Amino acid sequence: MARKLDRILVVDVESTCWEGNPPPGQMSEIIEIGLCVLDVTTLERVERRSILVRPACSTVSAYCTQLTTLTQADVDGGISLAEACRVLTQEYQSGQRLFASFGDYDRQQFEHNCAAFGLAYPFGPTHLNVKNLAAVAYGWSREVGMSEALGRTGLSLEGTHHRGGDDAWNIAGLLCQLLRRIRGR
Repeated sequence: MARKLDRILVVDVESTCWEGNPPPGQMSEIIEIGLCVLDVTTLERVERRSILVRPACSTVSAYCTQLTTLTQADVDGGISLAEACRVLTQEYQSGQRLFASFGDYDRQQFEHNCAAFGLAYPFGPTHLNVKNLAAVAYGWSREVGMSEALGRTGLSLEGTHHRGGDDAWNIAGLLCQLLRRIRGR
């Protein structure tokens, strides 16, 4: 099947987390999928979405709420990971489009969570790591965090850091800027 290169799906996930190890019987689970759709022709961000996901075997810790602002009540109102994966594949054709994120964490969380719950991975085989791309494109000596990358490139952080929808929007903005630079615009 030919890859569709009309849109890039920029994804940022938030997951259950703790200051130390997870409590017995719990694991790090995706609780928010932030999505920003980038139009490859215009290099504009054309859609922003946050999908709350109800965890199956973990709870939102106070530490997680402090980091993400998400509470247990928020995610209790979410959809299952299986349903979220269906949204990605059916509404966004995620298996046929390029998937980008800032670093490998988001890809790995999808791989681990899908394997743990017996779900099909919703993306194709190609992943664009914007963290790597930014470091190489700008000639930085090392990879940097998202907020530092935005600052180094003159972009402002929009929204709340560690909220999936806002982070995906910011990552897509950085990717748009990088692609414009590559294209000489």
